[in-house]
Amino acid sequence: MAADERAEKRFGLLGRRLQSAREAAFVGREEELAVFGSALFGGDCSVMFVHGPGGIGKSALLRRFAQEAATVGRSVATIDGRTITASPEVFEAEAAPMLRDERTVLLIDAFEQIQGLEGWLHERFLPRMPEEALVVVAGRTPPAIAWRADPGWAHALEMMSLRDLAPAEARALVAARGVTADLQEPLLAFAGGHPLALAIGAAVAVKDRQASSRWSPDQNVVATLLDQLIGEIPSPEHRYALEVCAHTYMTTETLLREVMQDEATSRQASPGDVTQLFAWLRRLPFVESTTQGLFPHDVIREVVEADLRWRDPQGYADMHQRIHAHHVGRLCSVADRDAPDAVGSLYFLYRHNAMTSDFHHWRGQGEVQEDLFQPQDIDALIQVANAAENEESAAGAAYWAERQPQAFRLYRLTETGQPVAFCAWLRLEHLDEHELATDPITATVWAHARATTPLRAGEHLAIGRSWVLPPYRGSSPVMDLIQWRAISNCLRSERMAWSYVVIQDPDSSAGYQRHYDMHDITERPQLGGQTYGLFAHDWRAVSAQAWLERLKYLLRAGRQEHTDVPACQLAVLSHEQFTDAVRTALRQMFQPSALATNVLARSRLVTEHPASDPGAALRDLIQETINSLRDDPRSHKLHRALAMTFLRGAPAQEVAAERLGLPFTTYRRHLTSGIERVCASLWHRELYGRTPARPARRSDLPHRYRPSRTLAKNAQIR
Repeated sequence: MAADERAEKRFGLLGRRLQSAREAAFVGREEELAVFGSALFGGDCSVMFVHGPGGIGKSALLRRFAQEAATVGRSVATIDGRTITASPEVFEAEAAPMLRDERTVLLIDAFEQIQGLEGWLHERFLPRMPEEALVVVAGRTPPAIAWRADPGWAHALEMMSLRDLAPAEARALVAARGVTADLQEPLLAFAGGHPLALAIGAAVAVKDRQASSRWSPDQNVVATLLDQLIGEIPSPEHRYALEVCAHTYMTTETLLREVMQDEATSRQASPGDVTQLFAWLRRLPFVESTTQGLFPHDVIREVVEADLRWRDPQGYADMHQRIHAHHVGRLCSVADRDAPDAVGSLYFLYRHNAMTSDFHHWRGQGEVQEDLFQPQDIDALIQVANAAENEESAAGAAYWAERQPQAFRLYRLTETGQPVAFCAWLRLEHLDEHELATDPITATVWAHARATTPLRAGEHLAIGRSWVLPPYRGSSPVMDLIQWRAISNCLRSERMAWSYVVIQDPDSSAGYQRHYDMHDITERPQLGGQTYGLFAHDWRAVSAQAWLERLKYLLRAGRQEHTDVPACQLAVLSHEQFTDAVRTALRQMFQPSALATNVLARSRLVTEHPASDPGAALRDLIQETINSLRDDPRSHKLHRALAMTFLRGAPAQEVAAERLGLPFTTYRRHLTSGIERVCASLWHRELYGRTPARPARRSDLPHRYRPSRTLAKNAQIR
């Protein structure tokens, strides 16, 4: 036997081994194979255009197409865009077999590498092919609009977007590559249904003898996937735009502009043309466009994030902070109907924290719709509440829907319109004996609030309740929307003192609630034989701003189950306690150590001030409030009395009156009125979290707090 024949025989044996291995590893793609099979036997389709991101399995599918065509006796010609010059002459030479044999199947792989030939292929080459020939084009991007707009191609062209493998198919693929059952779950969690990521991850996991159920891809896997899936990135600005897109749930041009502007400012550089960067992201084959913005393929998210965290941990943290700030700002400004989506986008930044990912899932986009409650929905509410809990709970839901219909939201399946859940955010300002007698949950809430830190004037408490049909509890789009609605209510409500969340099965989510500073109270009310848990948060003690700051620590927690994050516990004072503390602070203006221990130094009033030293912040706020009276001609005399007594350090009130050239009684009247004005201004800021637009006036005070002129003459500073 000649040497070349022996070599050919050996090659043939190796080729058959390779082919056999590929056949064993090929899974799924039944729909694509069915379309191709129909086209092989005379279907209307003459050209199939298969497109999808890198590594999605286009080349494997074309190899399977070649095998199917050969099985039925069709000759096959292949063109690989990675190995030929993008010229009509070279392409025609490679495709010559098709022009000679009208039953040839021409397979064109990696078409994105010769994308410049698309117009010529569409207009000049394909119209000349034999009528019974079949062409399959595979590339990362879909065909140009010219194909879809041409009526001549309406039936001759079949476009197919290649997607991830289904979960069962992905599991079969890694099992075929020798991945043991204990390693399959972490590998599938990382790669999802992406064939290339599954294949590379499987190859590494099988060789890693120390791999366990905690397996995660190492940097070599990440680097390989980056090269294979993304390829060359034009510039550092393009890379940063991709990293932003990978980190956030949905990327809009507004978000990209704000984040990139902040990043460029930190480097004292230009952010580049954000509109062009957004357009570049939009054209990437692994990036999808929706009505909410852009998002990348899940594997792209993972590898880009893993690479940045490994390569530049500080840069990753800085980017996270910028995106976090954007979403917090958006949450505060969006319309009420968009608030749940804003919360979902914010929480997505913390998806790598196990406690977050166990209760938020971001799946089933559009499967469920949230609607405002309407009077005609009352029967559906009763039916759902009865099926979800019991008759007594349904009666309670109907009772509150009649009293506070605006507090309710309805959740329907988009496909059928079927109501599957309701939620309510009940706002309570005053004790109501009828409510307490009717609803034991409300009675328990009021008892807890009054025994702990009661409501102050103008404040309210809120109770969040939900009724969800059993099939939609746990991991579902319904529960995501209900949670995000409740969180948005907490973070957007004004003058809310307490929030309470009612949980039907409190033990199942107690760890999650405490993780986010919602603490279960001892009392567990019963309704219809069912025991309910109540989780409470005092928003005066830990404000929305402080609560949001806690989220940042979750980035450092990674995948830990729990994170002990210190919370800034604020002092919650009654009006009388607050006024006493202000009067004390006025006497302590020249005693920094005393001011630092004043109870006001732990109040919202001071913690929202930019100064780092609470005592100095309190002194600055009091001085600022006193000086604000100077600009109002009607309160100028009050300012003079306050400034001389508390800012210029007169040793005694008689000395202060003498220096001002005032009778002592007149001075005391001005001083007393001025102190009341300072107390009122600071109390307003304590309650509303901002400085009044103008200095507080005597007419602003509640009548019972306005000093009469007679009393002012004899008032003593406590």
